[in-house]
Amino acid sequence: MAPAHPEPHGIKTGVLLLNLGTPQSPQAKHVRPFLAEFLSDRRVIEMSRAAWYPILGMILAARPKRSGKLYQNIWTEAGSPLLLQSQEVATKLEAALNADLEDESGRIPVRAAMTYGQPSVKKVIDELKAEGVEKLIVLPLYPQYAAASSGAALDQVWRYLLRSRYPLAVHSVHHYETFEPYLDALEQQIHDYWQEHGRSQKLLISFHGIPCAQDEAGDPYRGHCEATFEALKTRLVKNHQANPDDVLMCYQSKFGPAPWLTPSTQDYFASLPVEGVKSIDVICPGFLTECLETLEEIQITGTHQFQEAGGEVLHYIPALGANETWVKHGLAPLVLG
Repeated sequence: MAPAHPEPHGIKTGVLLLNLGTPQSPQAKHVRPFLAEFLSDRRVIEMSRAAWYPILGMILAARPKRSGKLYQNIWTEAGSPLLLQSQEVATKLEAALNADLEDESGRIPVRAAMTYGQPSVKKVIDELKAEGVEKLIVLPLYPQYAAASSGAALDQVWRYLLRSRYPLAVHSVHHYETFEPYLDALEQQIHDYWQEHGRSQKLLISFHGIPCAQDEAGDPYRGHCEATFEALKTRLVKNHQANPDDVLMCYQSKFGPAPWLTPSTQDYFASLPVEGVKSIDVICPGFLTECLETLEEIQITGTHQFQEAGGEVLHYIPALGANETWVKHGLAPLVLG
């Protein structure tokens, strides 16, 4: 029998949101395979496999239990904050994109998939294809492009396409570090937080770090982070009378002994109290959903580090998440181009 070929028709579009991923639970037995998948990615660890795998073996022997305790600190009754919020963003974005829809056949489905863990990129794309999607708009939930985040996420899509008999047409949004609605949303998030809680002595704008070697190899990430920082700082100084010296850029989440981008967020937690700073606000513009790096590393552990150094109050300003204004006026026009 001759294979069936697609008949010419209106092409149905779908949207795929990509985030890092999460273990199935905080238990070590679930954290271990998640870490193994994450830390085996050549985008994340740019070392020869022969040199890296023995180190990875030692990490997987000890780290899952320790990381599981950190995940436990942020886990909710419904599950992982990163997964739940990613799915909430997808639901609200689908509603925004289809708000004025008259013909259901033109509905744009939106789904969230994880680079590591579940739901996988393959699983979610298969679901979209089953709904008749032939054109895919792919949006990594990382405003600033890094090979280890956006690059790794997009790799999963390209691998799927390479194995497909009938590939989808794909448009990917690689980065949007100075997209005006994104900056608008960040500025408003900070302003609203200050209105409710008051303003601290310093505002730290903290991005996830990367190894200096990746930066020196040509990764555009540092430039993207600096562009976001400068644009956001300019807005805050102009519109909210923030002192330029009180808005600081930094990088968090250093892993391993190699040098990473500086200045370090954790170093600021230790040094600012010595300089007489007793209160700080921290926002993490590179994370559009809450996760271990925001809720545990900054809000919980960061508070302890700051107070142990002599500080008094650390306020974490939440991620944009599924904020309806951001989804409607930021993400929706971003995916539709």
